[in-house]
Amino acid sequence: MKVADPQGPAKMRTEPVPLGNLVTFTPRFVKGELPENSLASFIPMKCVEEESGRFESIEDRKVSEVQKGYTAFRDGDVIFAKVTPCMENGKAAVLKGLTNGIGFGSTEFFVLRPKASLNPRYLLHFLLQKEFRSRAAQNMTGAVGLRRVPKSYLEQQLIPLPSLPEQKRIVAEIEKQFTRLDAGVAALRRIQANLKRYRAAVLKAACEGRLVPTEAELARTENRDLSFETGEALLSRILVERKSKWEKDQLLRFRGNDRVPKNDKWRSRYPEPSTRNASSLPPLPVGWTWVELGQLTWSVKDGPHYSPNYVTEGIPFISGGNIRPSGVDFSNAKRISPELHAELSQRCKPEVGDILYTKGGTTGIARVNTYSEEFNVWVHVAVLKLVDSVDRFFIQHTLNSPACYAQAQNMTHGVGNQDLGLTRMIHICFGLPPLAEQIRIVAELEKRLSVLEELETAVGAKLKHAGRLRQSILQQAFAGQLLAKGTI
Repeated sequence: MKVADPQGPAKMRTEPVPLGNLVTFTPRFVKGELPENSLASFIPMKCVEEESGRFESIEDRKVSEVQKGYTAFRDGDVIFAKVTPCMENGKAAVLKGLTNGIGFGSTEFFVLRPKASLNPRYLLHFLLQKEFRSRAAQNMTGAVGLRRVPKSYLEQQLIPLPSLPEQKRIVAEIEKQFTRLDAGVAALRRIQANLKRYRAAVLKAACEGRLVPTEAELARTENRDLSFETGEALLSRILVERKSKWEKDQLLRFRGNDRVPKNDKWRSRYPEPSTRNASSLPPLPVGWTWVELGQLTWSVKDGPHYSPNYVTEGIPFISGGNIRPSGVDFSNAKRISPELHAELSQRCKPEVGDILYTKGGTTGIARVNTYSEEFNVWVHVAVLKLVDSVDRFFIQHTLNSPACYAQAQNMTHGVGNQDLGLTRMIHICFGLPPLAEQIRIVAELEKRLSVLEELETAVGAKLKHAGRLRQSILQQAFAGQLLAKGTI
């Protein structure tokens, strides 16, 4: 019965119904329902998209292989992740087009089989409401990292239940608006991809001597012949400085330990950097020379190889996820005590001007430390102390370039917790231009990348707005405000 609402469009007054009265939860697969040598779709958790309701079968498997140890479902069922963080991220879908109408997948899915009075897509959109998922997350049980939504909680949740024709109208309106929204989001994603490609192209040009005029080109233009310090001459000066920096650091360590070296034998422990044979490398612009990262650094250290005890208030403890090309994110950094920070700093102490380089997880992100704030780093972050005779931001941009990133990926080893490793990192190879050219390259890069970052920020803000708008559509739909007439 429809009742006119003096404050708005007509609304269908319906009492919300517990979800447990409208669906069958995780119905069992009856042995013999399908011959064991028949094929069925196989859908692990990773094959269900977040918030879109889309999925794909990774492959078909024989029923005999998957009928034990996996969750069974059939066409028309709604699957909904029960475990963190998949549930919060909105992994859910209405299944259709399954091989032989049957599928199997992760045991971390709830399977909700709607009864005759409930439209599956209406149920899907109800489950994808962010507010619904937030409440479900608050009611999870279990250990940290393996928390799950209890079945009893879902069974008790109330869902508005208009007639089936009304549910279909609501679903049609939701999906009409989502189609328009998805088209806009797809356009923004294309812009994002283009900006990412542009960033890579600019960095590539900078590291190949094609972004600004080289010193050799300027010298010819100004009739100076080759009267400038070449990259090769700069490297010779750098190597002298590198050894001097290392020796000063060793003397400071002796003094810190109240030790006085009796002779100069300690100097023989100086780690000579390796030199790359350039004969097999592509040609560089005139005035450039090939270097390895280790030739420009007199100290390369990482943080502790264990998880320390964290505290609520203390010194920021940075992992790879906190470092981005645009800066260090301290907002969600864990904290360690000042005492532990002082202890760890005896081995690895980040200082202003150092390069912070991620060597695990998000391998290959470099950032110059411009922060006066005290902090420390975990094992997956390397702290590189550079010589003074290079532009630190040139090294940062070079390490973030496609060529250096590819080298880092090829050098990364390990199963599960992959890590680039300090001894491999120092062999990353790139072109070194004269110092004056480095400075000009950085100035041009900063100008272009600042515009790029503004555009990326604007696109990111629009994508977040699209996400909020998507949730607003769902909220209106289940509050009876989406349709002009006959809403819930």
